[in-house]
Amino acid sequence: MFAVVRTGGKQYRVAPGDKIVVEKLAGEAGQTISLGDVLLAGQGSDLQSTDGLTVSAEIIAQAKGEKVIVFKKRRRHNYRRKNGHRQQHTILRITAIGDHGIQHAPAEVEAMLAPEQQAPAAKVAPVTNTAPAAPAQAEAHVQAPLKVEGAESPMTDTPTSAKSDSE
Repeated sequence: MFAVVRTGGKQYRVAPGDKIVVEKLAGEAGQTISLGDVLLAGQGSDLQSTDGLTVSAEIIAQAKGEKVIVFKKRRRHNYRRKNGHRQQHTILRITAIGDHGIQHAPAEVEAMLAPEQQAPAAKVAPVTNTAPAAPAQAEAHVQAPLKVEGAESPMTDTPTSAKSDSE
């Protein structure tokens, strides 16, 4: 089952077990919150009514986003302003949509319940190779250096070292 929820002015498509990063919500790590603004819900290609439907989520952590530098400049007016900003985020794990909680696929359930009941892997005899392996002929890609002292500039016929001396 999936749902589209709106929180923090953004919309997120979620399913039970998903982790999402949203704008900061009140609460501590480990608390369970309910997202009530459900826009769309469905199972596969079938849509369901969203009347009274809520999405339950567990707060994993309260975190900060990447630093954003805001730099303003007006040339020739000696005007420079530099500010930094880190947005507050809440990391959520979706636990249930309505009454549909996290469900594991049948193969995952079998693997979790009875790992010892599975068939043992077939034993394979070790392969012995008496002939020595041929050395691999791998070509090494060598990148040319970006600046070479005294090399000619691609734009002019003069060497770069002569160009920097004259300036």
